[in-house]
This record gives sequence, C-alpha cells and structure tokens, in this order.
Amino acid sequence: MKFCLVVDDSDIVRKVAGKIVEGMGHIPIEAATAEEALELCMTSMPDMILLDWHLPTMSAQDFLTELKAIKSDVCPQILYCVTEADPSDLKRAYRAGISDFVLKPFDRTTLVPKIASMHGTSDV
Repeated sequence: MKFCLVVDDSDIVRKVAGKIVEGMGHIPIEAATAEEALELCMTSMPDMILLDWHLPTMSAQDFLTELKAIKSDVCPQILYCVTEADPSDLKRAYRAGISDFVLKPFDRTTLVPKIASMHGTSDV
C-alpha cells in the first residue's frame, strides 16, 4: 500500500482528498500545517503528497525546500493543489520539485486521473 500525505489547512479538503485517495487503494495521512507535514515526513516519508499552495504559517515553496533537506530513500510524488494556474507560480513549483498540479476545488473526477497518471496506472 502507498501512503498519501494530504497537507491542507481545510479540514473538509483533507477529508475529501483522503476519501478519494483511500478509494484508490492509498492510505491517507492528514496534516493541517506545513510544520506538521514536515514532522510526519521526517518520521516516515510518504509515497505521495497532496500539497495546498496556500498554507498559513509556511509557504508551499518553503515546505518543498525543507522537504528536500530530509534524508529518505523515498522520493514522494507531489501534487500541487492550487486555486488558479498562475504560470510563474507553477514554474517555481515545478523547479522546487512538484510532479503535477490540480485545480481546487477538486473532486473524484479531477483528482483520480491526476494521481493515476503520476503513478502510471489507470483510473480506479
């Protein structure tokens, strides 16, 4: 089983994303802050991270920088969750290590194909 860390300050978004990834056979783990997410990654690096672009106390860019500094054999796929596809922001995010992005609000029909393509599998 693959572990998916859902990082978002919205409880509703974390629950919805968690249910979707669980339905795809992943084990969801939730973090409300970037700091909490980094602590979880230091303990056990997830296979995949759904990362909100707007976190309250640390930017997603700073999170990605901190994440790279963690020594791990696992290199997680990172799906950047944004409310608008700003080209300059996305360019910075790709340089910082994201795998792909998805627009919020998302649902099963938009999230499943993104995750499936990141893992080279068909939709569940």
